[in-house]
Amino acid sequence: MSAFTYLGRLVLVGCLLVVFPSVGTAAKKYKEVEVADGGSIVGRITFEGDLPIDAIDKIGITKNIDVCDEAGNGYREVVWIDVKDGALRGTFVFIDKITAGKKWPEPEGAVYMVLQEGCRFTPWAQVVKPGEITIRHADPESVLHNINTREMIGVEKGRIVKRTMFNFGQPDPGDIVKKLKPRRSSFISLNCEAHNFMFGFMMAPKHPYAVVVRDDGSYSINDVPPGDYTVKAWHPRLGIQKANLSVPAKGAVEANFSFSSAE
Repeated sequence: MSAFTYLGRLVLVGCLLVVFPSVGTAAKKYKEVEVADGGSIVGRITFEGDLPIDAIDKIGITKNIDVCDEAGNGYREVVWIDVKDGALRGTFVFIDKITAGKKWPEPEGAVYMVLQEGCRFTPWAQVVKPGEITIRHADPESVLHNINTREMIGVEKGRIVKRTMFNFGQPDPGDIVKKLKPRRSSFISLNCEAHNFMFGFMMAPKHPYAVVVRDDGSYSINDVPPGDYTVKAWHPRLGIQKANLSVPAKGAVEANFSFSSAE
């Protein structure tokens, strides 16, 4: 074999290793198991300091005014940073890279759903299991919705690229079922292409250890196998914070996070 041929084969093998990484480097799948002596992670998400000037957008309503402008003021307030009594609402909290634990619970109403009603996405923030999701148009027949659902890649690095998962018009009331298949990120954004004031966010992680904080900013993640974990808090406008902690058997550990506009 000539040196040229041997070198060429080495280059080819190297390229194949880059394109087709070994199984050992692939992300581990989540395994559902019976959790014995599970513990809990509890805490509260707060906001400190003054709100930034873009915490709330006022976007003019120019179509479907009879349905979308319930306040009758000609605009919709889009609250990007929702703070009440110090609680930072609309924040997600999740365990990072947990590979085994409890089963996914049944979703409320038996299906995961994005509800479009009153020209709003309800809920504005939610956690869903990857797979089938129902997109419901619950407004009158005169209203056209067009949901654009995008995977947010690079959230944790602060350099977000959005990949469209599905984008379709829904002119008539009723349900359309779609497959939600995140490829590289569990962070998902929603917007309506027909109404530029309709926004929402979801997380679709591989595991069920993710929640949206309650209205008072508190949260709890239960039935966690005892052990060491990294817990992260994600606010769509303010980014991600993390904490390393140990979950005791049959006990609880506290993880509080505080955000500010400087972050």
